[in-house]
Amino acid sequence: MNAARTIVKLGGSVRAFVVVGGPMGDRLLDLLASENVPIVEHRVVRETSYSLAVTDEETDEQFRFTLPGSLMSHGEAQVLLDRISGTVPREGLVVLSGGVALGLAEDFPQQVQDIVLRKNVRLIVDTSKAPLLCLINTPVAPLDVLRLDRSETEKAVGDPIRSIADNIAFTSSLVQRGVAQIVVTGHGAEGSVMVAGDQKFFCHAPQVPVRSKIGAGDALVGAFTMSLSRGDLPAQALKWGVAAAAATVSTEGTALCERAETEALLPECRLERF
Repeated sequence: MNAARTIVKLGGSVRAFVVVGGPMGDRLLDLLASENVPIVEHRVVRETSYSLAVTDEETDEQFRFTLPGSLMSHGEAQVLLDRISGTVPREGLVVLSGGVALGLAEDFPQQVQDIVLRKNVRLIVDTSKAPLLCLINTPVAPLDVLRLDRSETEKAVGDPIRSIADNIAFTSSLVQRGVAQIVVTGHGAEGSVMVAGDQKFFCHAPQVPVRSKIGAGDALVGAFTMSLSRGDLPAQALKWGVAAAAATVSTEGTALCERAETEALLPECRLERF
């Protein structure tokens, strides 16, 4: 949803497939409507889960709390996949973003990938935890794009990522093993690594005041996707993603980047080729 919110803010065209249930689901739909995000609503019986963030005003440290959602049954999972199959367009780009709900299989992203492969669309995945490790460790077919943040990269490696070179080496290994054709990995406030085939880049992030990191990775994915949809090369799409992420961290709370700020930061996103 944050990826879709970003695309709307940047002037792109998008539809957000949203799984909702209960009063919290209704609240979520109201929030998306307030930002004019077009949605495809998929209703479930159980309440929509949510997370919250707390900022320590003395240290400026931010803490996030995710409340566990309800367990999704096997039957609901199949209905969900059938609905996704009927919603995926015949062309364009599809973003699978966020955590996988309790009750869904660890290979749920690969099940969605199987649906997408039957249609002429590109799939961009940004997930975490066991489903991400499943994609990395047992790839079925190369994803079009896979995005990981720095903590996810370090969990996958099993060691701290100490340098950009270490990050590029790991990212390249994912492409070489057929995990994805393009892999984008975060490197904290410094910027992001991208390996696309045999091309390797690091995009240096502009220096901005950090107010909230919530949604920065989602903004990167949204802006990156929008740029690709307009026919930009991956390198230019990476610059858009890094600019949107930088614009997002300079906003308060759960606010995301605005178009003017993102466009202003774009020239400051310096690409370095390796």
